[in-house]
Amino acid sequence: MEPPRTFTELALRRTFELGGREAYLFVTADRDGRLVHDSVSYAELGLTARRLASRLQQRGASGGRVLILQGNGRLFITSFLACLFAGAVPVPAPPPIGSRHSVERVANIVRDAAVCCVLTDAASASAVSHLLANIGHIEVDCLATDRMRLDSDADWVPPAAGPDDIAFLQYTSGSVSEPKGVMVSHRGLLANELTIHRATDSTPDSRVGGWLPFHHDMGLVGHLLQPLWLGGTGVLMPPMTFVKRPLRWLQMIDRYGITIGGGPNLAYDLCVRRVKDEEIGALDLSRWRVAVNGAEPVRAETMEAFSRRFAPAGFRAESFYPCYGLAEATLLVSGGTPDRRAEQRVVDAAALEQHRIRPAAAGHRPRTLTSSGRPLGCTVRIVDPDTRGPLSDGEVGEVWVRGESVSGGYWNRPLENAHAFRAETTDGDGGYLRTGDLGSMSDGELFITGRLKDIMFVAGRNLYPQDIERSLQRVSALLGTSAAFAVEGDRDHVVVVQEVRASREHPAEFASLSAGVQQCIAREFEVAVENVLLVRPGTVRRTTSGKLRRVTMRELFLRGELQPLHEVMSPELRELVGGVRRAVQS
Repeated sequence: MEPPRTFTELALRRTFELGGREAYLFVTADRDGRLVHDSVSYAELGLTARRLASRLQQRGASGGRVLILQGNGRLFITSFLACLFAGAVPVPAPPPIGSRHSVERVANIVRDAAVCCVLTDAASASAVSHLLANIGHIEVDCLATDRMRLDSDADWVPPAAGPDDIAFLQYTSGSVSEPKGVMVSHRGLLANELTIHRATDSTPDSRVGGWLPFHHDMGLVGHLLQPLWLGGTGVLMPPMTFVKRPLRWLQMIDRYGITIGGGPNLAYDLCVRRVKDEEIGALDLSRWRVAVNGAEPVRAETMEAFSRRFAPAGFRAESFYPCYGLAEATLLVSGGTPDRRAEQRVVDAAALEQHRIRPAAAGHRPRTLTSSGRPLGCTVRIVDPDTRGPLSDGEVGEVWVRGESVSGGYWNRPLENAHAFRAETTDGDGGYLRTGDLGSMSDGELFITGRLKDIMFVAGRNLYPQDIERSLQRVSALLGTSAAFAVEGDRDHVVVVQEVRASREHPAEFASLSAGVQQCIAREFEVAVENVLLVRPGTVRRTTSGKLRRVTMRELFLRGELQPLHEVMSPELRELVGGVRRAVQS
């Protein structure tokens, strides 16, 4: 049989051929906190998706973009496949629940993608219809898929998609006001699923799963679509079920025999901090063969702490699988070898600030870098972001990627695509994606050091914000998440927004904590930080995959939208920020 040319062909083939086999288990917690699940077979999934596809075709959605706002896993995968089966382009996005931020994001995606239809559930349909009316898009159909009568697929017409057609639009977690939809082709999606399979040694008998949201590349491509590509079974949990109690993720891995799955570094940190000793004794994590650690910088300290804490539950340190990827490359770019510990380098932090990697000398501040493995199915080069000159092993520059999985660009952004997706080095090597990430190659291994736009240039040095944020965790048990960023003026002013867990608002205690933050940074980085804001827990923004939104925090600070419990600010920055805020308000 010919291999499928599109992901649509593959999905149709799976749903027809695998019949009663379980396609997905959707796990939640009941009122008593016990895990329960709902399952769907390949045959049932295919039939429901084809029936919904028929309705979409009747409404003229073929060839258009369809926004998917589904919090329920079963409704999401049915809606996603229905779009493919109808010849439409699915556009996953987070349901606009609660915050102004999420509503604004969805509104801008509707405008940017020029969607013709929205698929949601009955509980959200009224709010979504109201949103569409408010932004002047009353012509967009809003369909509650859980209350539609889907009784026949007799009128369904198989779509005629090609390998280079868009499979879906993946909106990145960047700017809310200017969302960017990555155009993932069928060819790129199939290539990346094959890469994931080869990298993790997955089989149809593998249990793949996790809790990441489906509008995120790892949640969609890694957890939701990889089981379908394999013809296996996916085990999926809503993000909030994990966030409310991280133990439930580990219980799901144990109870349902998940062998491949993971999340961002933050997820492992939360498990170390919030799972109790007596709860570990009831877990069996011995079948968890590939514990993916990606979506944000990988911390050696986190992997060591998790491995020690959960060793009594059968977790093996060799199961950790640090990797690197991004939506612009569909998902996976580099990864290690299952059952082998990732390479680590203890490097000189001062040299790293000068974009060089060399071993830490005695008496010098060290930083441990964890390898994100070797490039998989693609070419990776490290390039000077300013000169576009290729760099050698041990030099830090921008990570450039070229390969079949790399997207053709962002939806409707030709000028930006020419710069970001068709970059060429000074030696004439072209067709590269500029990732915006900083890293270095060493003996064929990729080490990610930070994000280009996050680097702070202070006193002739390149400071990595994550180094500062990590060091502050040792100042006091009262300090939680922090975000460090720079504000440009006559010089770069470093600002630290630091969450504090305080049972009462005590000015003297806050002043002491602020001083502790300043002293820590001065001692470890030899930099005077005059600007510290202590804020309530939950103030520091993250993406749905756990990445710190430093650019967003900088914008909130400049607009005066943060509400600090206590702040220390230099007169120069106070005057600069005051001018920015007056300009915004005028």
